[in-house]
Amino acid sequence: MISAAVVGLIIGALARLLLPGRQPIGLVATALLGLMGSIIGSFLGYHVFHIGGFTILLEIGAAVLGVALYTGRQRRTQSLGRSDKRA
Repeated sequence: MISAAVVGLIIGALARLLLPGRQPIGLVATALLGLMGSIIGSFLGYHVFHIGGFTILLEIGAAVLGVALYTGRQRRTQSLGRSDKRA
């Protein structure tokens, strides 16, 4: 369990490094998105594409996609909140 959290944190951090700009997410969200990316990427690598050696790239790619979707949703929610206060 602890190793899965560490792997998730590392993959989430790599995902945040690969995305341009600042991502307004915390450490827990980074670890969870990295862990989800790791699970999804390894499933795709082993069971869908049948490639064992390059699953780490799929894991990082899935985590990048997760971080991008999450931060996009965060930014959209924040901008909607700001426009409501002005009206």
